[in-house]
Amino acid sequence: MQAHQVLARKWRPNAFTDVVGQTHVLQALRHALASGRLHHAYLFTGTRGVGKTTLARVLARALNCETGVTPDPCGVCAACRGIEEGRFVDLIELDAASNTQVDRMRELLENATYAPTAGRYKVYVIDEVHQLSGSAFNAMLKTLEEPPAHVKFVLATTDPQKIPVTVLSRCMQFGLKPIAPAVIAARMAYILAEEGIDAEPAALDLLARAAQGSLRDGLSLLDQAIAFGGGRVVAGGVADMLGVADADALIRVLDAVSRGDAPAALAAADAIHEKGVALDGALQELARLVRQAALHKALPTAAPDLPAGLADIAARLSAADLQVLYQIAVHARSELDWAPDAESGFVMSVLRMLALAGPDGEPLAPAGRGAEAGAQRPPARAQAEPASAAQHAVDAGPVGTVDRHPAPSPADAAPFDGNWPALVERMGLGGKVRMLADRCELASHDPSTLQLRLGATFRRMLDPAALDRLTEAVGAALGHAVRLDVRVAEQAAAAGEGEGQTPLARRESARAARQAQAEASIRGDPFVRGLIDEMGGVLLDASIRPLQNHAGKPGEV
Repeated sequence: MQAHQVLARKWRPNAFTDVVGQTHVLQALRHALASGRLHHAYLFTGTRGVGKTTLARVLARALNCETGVTPDPCGVCAACRGIEEGRFVDLIELDAASNTQVDRMRELLENATYAPTAGRYKVYVIDEVHQLSGSAFNAMLKTLEEPPAHVKFVLATTDPQKIPVTVLSRCMQFGLKPIAPAVIAARMAYILAEEGIDAEPAALDLLARAAQGSLRDGLSLLDQAIAFGGGRVVAGGVADMLGVADADALIRVLDAVSRGDAPAALAAADAIHEKGVALDGALQELARLVRQAALHKALPTAAPDLPAGLADIAARLSAADLQVLYQIAVHARSELDWAPDAESGFVMSVLRMLALAGPDGEPLAPAGRGAEAGAQRPPARAQAEPASAAQHAVDAGPVGTVDRHPAPSPADAAPFDGNWPALVERMGLGGKVRMLADRCELASHDPSTLQLRLGATFRRMLDPAALDRLTEAVGAALGHAVRLDVRVAEQAAAAGEGEGQTPLARRESARAARQAQAEASIRGDPFVRGLIDEMGGVLLDASIRPLQNHAGKPGEV
């Protein structure tokens, strides 16, 4: 029975045409070989598994092929076969990680003066060359300065910064790039087709991303996936093997978020955690899926092959909501180390998505993990519903006007006294609606109409759904039908114009006043003054925070 050969060795390229992902290097080498403009020393740099030593061996074949120096070695002559099988005497490979001493380098360089035994050139391939000692570099430098005509050096390293500049300056340098996941997946698909092994494209995508730019690592993972799946490579099995969340599980989270279904979203998040996957990787994959959805929404032709269900999610959410979801996933991953535990950080990121993005712009009702946890918000309005007056107003220009007839709520109703910030606080709004209300200021009002002014900076907040909900909330608070006339102001209101500040500005002003009061109180305290005057103490204003006392009123310190 023939011994099994791992894919990374079996499918190692033997010609430039088989090398993938390094077009910029291949083009330069092929042109140099075709024109005879050869350098005596080449330096290949890059991360592991991107093709450094592979290119060195292919270059050795191109230099020693019996058909002549060529960018396309024949692959059948004694020199080509000898290099492929590792028995060509004029290809000398050295692992600098285990041969750092100067004596070994001197021995190699002394032999370099002798003519090749079987080939046209002696090719010295030194891997991880940055690990040579300083004395070994000095010994090599003399040969690099005045190399024999029959000697070629090919150096490879993952850390070129550790190579002396005197050596770097005598080499032709090529930086090999990490290989794109799509290129790795395509190479895997080709190899599996040649091997007669079935594979799902989604599984290859997972493996290609896990390879992190290294084709060798990707093929090693592919070998593992074949063994794990009993000869088949499927997405679910690969996800389990890698300890990552598969796309379907994450799409269930996004689908529930897009529908405002808190119990379903949390159940999907729990299912991901219970599978034992790395939750930072789950957040990374979640961000990638949101990116695909956002790209599809902005330019459908740019993302034609979406996972099942992602197009519906993109249609259900606004472009702004998708941006919010992306930011939440990215930031939640960076904040995971600060969470009490990874599960809490992941669940809180899902709750944040539910609170800040959704079909109608309102936060969800308090959510738990069972039916008793609380009511959900109403489902999103059907797409077939005619556009509201708010939609027409926003499309027409910078003015948004909504006429709604909410059912009066006598318990909450109170005459409007022109204090818009107080009304906003009384309504208990949240999410996008609160953000919109906080940034509006009252320009004028009468019993049936409130005219609001919104700064041009916040124009994008004038979302028709949010405006509808704000109108309903104002009507419910006042106990009668109301008309909101929201106008976008290109400039700030003049002093004295309108009837008050925005709620947000009012809160900031009150906060600043409390802070100033607290700082003044601290500075006037006799004990603090004594510390400063007698002991040279320094009072840091940034350390002073106003506190709430037991009566709910701001204290001094």
